[in-house]
Amino acid sequence: MTVAVPIAVDLLVEAGDWPGEDSLAALVARAVEASFAEGRLDAVEGSELSIVFTDDEHIRLLNDSWRQKDKATNVLSFPGTPPGATRFGPMLGDIVLASETVRAEAVAEGIAFDDHLTHLLVHGLLHLFGHDHMEDEEAERMEGLETAILGRLGIADPYAEPAA
Repeated sequence: MTVAVPIAVDLLVEAGDWPGEDSLAALVARAVEASFAEGRLDAVEGSELSIVFTDDEHIRLLNDSWRQKDKATNVLSFPGTPPGATRFGPMLGDIVLASETVRAEAVAEGIAFDDHLTHLLVHGLLHLFGHDHMEDEEAERMEGLETAILGRLGIADPYAEPAA
């Protein structure tokens, strides 16, 4: 799949209960296009992004191997550009998502599955471009960017306090 930004996206549905590939490709294209436009992301011409849709068991193994956390998580990002770089690409990196965790979080938060998945795609992509949320100031900056990108897509602020 190619999106209207200078990158190619390789999409793999490896495991888990995911929507069809056409639906996933459309969600990915929207998330990537909005992230590049609103986030002012810049990649080397001809860059590539890999997105793997898998299940909790596989992401748990990855999370344990790479982060020493023996549990499933919603999304993992594996940047292809070294930390501190100012140019990104040609390999932007990999984003891996876990179906059961993504679905359970959407249900628990009372939001549409597609909206939550889009948020996690944006979140993962921002990590590939050096954004992080380990420190409070970084987290505020990253969350603000995510909120702006999602707003561009008509998706509510995922960090807003729920209405009473």
